[in-house]
Amino acid sequence: MSAQSRPKIRHLAIISLDPERLARFYEQTFDMTRLPMDEPGAAVFVTDGYITLALLPNKAEGKPSGLNHFGFLVEDQDAIAERMVVNGARAPRRRPIDRAFAETRGTDPDGNMFDLSVRGYEVSEAAARVSKSVKG
Repeated sequence: MSAQSRPKIRHLAIISLDPERLARFYEQTFDMTRLPMDEPGAAVFVTDGYITLALLPNKAEGKPSGLNHFGFLVEDQDAIAERMVVNGARAPRRRPIDRAFAETRGTDPDGNMFDLSVRGYEVSEAAARVSKSVKG
């Protein structure tokens, strides 16, 4: 690895038919803390202070619940994109502007999805970015 620090996994996204139920489970079983969000019925976020679980509502008929993607915090998107291509994957693609948590999404050679973010995955900061992009 070069002089930049090692990329770190900072969130896992799980699709669920009942994100609220899963949030209560992780809060009560593992003492995770719920992060404040303004949208009832939307995703629920819980954290242990390091890793955040994004509990996403399952909106696709017939799609199984379970792991959807994970997210890396990186210092240099371009360097990671180059390494992905060298190691047999396609370069990551830009996320839509209303997706505040990550700038790009990639897949490994087996098709497992992951997000890449330089900004980070803090919920309060991301909510402000979405609000600004929608209004702006």
